[in-house]
Amino acid sequence: MVGFSMLRRIAAVAAVGAALFAATDSALAAVSTRPGVGAIPYADAAGTGTTFRTWAPFVTSVHVAGTFNFWSSTSLALFTEGNGFWSVDVPAVQAGAQYKFVVRNSTQTLWKNDPRARDLTSSVGNSVVYKASAYQWQVGNFTIPSWDKIVMYEMHVGTYGTSTSGTPPATLDQCLVKLDHLADLGVNMIALMPTCEYPGDTSWGYNYSHPFSVESAYGSPDDLKEFVDAAHARGIAVSADIVFNHLGPNDLDMWVFDGWSQNGLGGIFFYNDYRAYTPWGNTRPDFGRGEVRSYIRDNALLWLEEFRMDGLRFDGTKYIRKTDQFGTDIPEGWSLMQWINNDIDAAHPEKFIVAEDMDLNGWMTKTTGAGGAGFDSQWDAAFFPKIRAAVIVANDSDRDMNQVRDAITYSYNGSMQERVLYTESHDEVANGKRRVPEEISPGNAGSWWARKRSTLGAVAVMTSPGVPMIFQGQEFLEDEYFRDNVPLDWSRKVTYAPIHALYKDLITLRKNSTGVTRGLSGFNTNVFHVNNNDKVIAFHRWQNGGDLDDTIVVMNFSATPRLNYRIGMPRSGLWHCRFNSDWTGYSGDYTNVLCLDTATQSGTYDGLAQSALVSLGAYSAVILSQGNPPPPIDPGDINQDGLVNGFDLTILLGAWSSVGGPADVNDDGVVNGLDMTVVLSAWDP
Repeated sequence: MVGFSMLRRIAAVAAVGAALFAATDSALAAVSTRPGVGAIPYADAAGTGTTFRTWAPFVTSVHVAGTFNFWSSTSLALFTEGNGFWSVDVPAVQAGAQYKFVVRNSTQTLWKNDPRARDLTSSVGNSVVYKASAYQWQVGNFTIPSWDKIVMYEMHVGTYGTSTSGTPPATLDQCLVKLDHLADLGVNMIALMPTCEYPGDTSWGYNYSHPFSVESAYGSPDDLKEFVDAAHARGIAVSADIVFNHLGPNDLDMWVFDGWSQNGLGGIFFYNDYRAYTPWGNTRPDFGRGEVRSYIRDNALLWLEEFRMDGLRFDGTKYIRKTDQFGTDIPEGWSLMQWINNDIDAAHPEKFIVAEDMDLNGWMTKTTGAGGAGFDSQWDAAFFPKIRAAVIVANDSDRDMNQVRDAITYSYNGSMQERVLYTESHDEVANGKRRVPEEISPGNAGSWWARKRSTLGAVAVMTSPGVPMIFQGQEFLEDEYFRDNVPLDWSRKVTYAPIHALYKDLITLRKNSTGVTRGLSGFNTNVFHVNNNDKVIAFHRWQNGGDLDDTIVVMNFSATPRLNYRIGMPRSGLWHCRFNSDWTGYSGDYTNVLCLDTATQSGTYDGLAQSALVSLGAYSAVILSQGNPPPPIDPGDINQDGLVNGFDLTILLGAWSSVGGPADVNDDGVVNGLDMTVVLSAWDP
């Protein structure tokens, strides 16, 4: 936990940073985006051309060389703007042209890729002029799911898709064809691992060198936009993973960009003192230099605005706000995160911005007005260690239900949405750590024990208060630890189809897609039953309470089935079994201990006014709620008034040819005659 003295220090750091940089940030934001920095195509009466603009305060001259001037280092000079920025308009240079900046000071001539290059031939190749407006979006007005209904899926492009060679890296196009798998699974937000240009063709992505570009092995900027577009067409949001705790450190043309540096370090984009040092290289950006702050802020907004992504994950924020785990504070790093989050909240309050801090630091998700960093959520380091331990440890006697309870109930600032929950992530299934099923049964991840206990962990993820996330392949029991040169084994989706079905059912209940478990996305939790002897835990989730809202989750962390096991109940009446992980439909070798509807009995139990009997299989969970599900809505009933009639037809005709929306009743992405056929075939007499 963060102690009181630490809280006071963080608040003081935030106040100092805000005072130092508020005015500078607003001024630099205006400078850095007028008329743009990098290579900006334009069109005027004279034809099509490109504005080249860059920041190089310590040079005597800057030229642009490229395919349009036979790579001449002297023919096209940029003009100084007097503030360290240089620019020139070059007619007839169009998208696709390759270029570099040639920067000179008194002793050096340096050929440099554009720090804001939107496209590159490779990390060591040339910058490429890119026309951002050329892509024609197919889905308009996509709305991110409400945060309480988000179910995230972490994806690494290079290993998720199936490449033509069968080995990574896969391309964005090859991942796009797998989106129907995610739509069927029910996840509604993809958390992309970094997709910016990095050295070579295979990487996790956290060493990228060119933050404004898309990894050339994955595809082009338009390919990434097409991927986002296709995800949106399926109702799936997309978030980007951005890395500014360090850059590179290899293939980094920003290093000593204009020839100036101190102490043998990185020059204008980087700290040139002890603050440069990170666990990944001496390349921490200079969070105190206004132009670098704008560079990072503009990058964050790029993915949200131009690429229409629905969220961001800031990697390693701990190393933005301080030099190391036990290092000194970096006040300007804290204020930079505040500035970016304030700008996002002002322009795009619906976007979901997540920090990976891993210090159990509630200040990361406090509002900036309260002195916090202003993130919407953060990866929760209080959850996965306890849940993984509870399902991985070999002996039942070593499972601690008090630790499970603490994992379920932990919160930041009392908010359910301020933490992202998982048992597997790219960090937790690599670098000496294995997939959960493989940890349970080394060499036999498909064993009964591995299937039973790993899916018990999945139940904890999907039913605990927080934003649930699964890592690619978890839904079909992938057993390989994460490596950037080993693709997912998609054959396991067939082999472990019942496990896929279990994940699908859990996600359906978590999102309340069938209308019977509103409480699983509610804001209230009460862990009312903790039996550390029998290894059983039960908790109540609810939003407002009542039928179809109050939801009970009961979990058995032992190899012993629990038959007619008594737990307290928050309301009297009949409780219906909505899920039983011991069902033989999830595996033929399960015992199918029946999860039956159960009626309450009066009398105080577990601190509640009534109780009921439930039965649980070994290493199994059940989910219960009350009330009857609402009748299914006919897809032709566009206004959901219970009838398919002229009102629905009027709505459909008014939305004719539009992309998506309620009138797209067959979900093919456009409102047309096929949708009218559905409406007319369901017409109520």
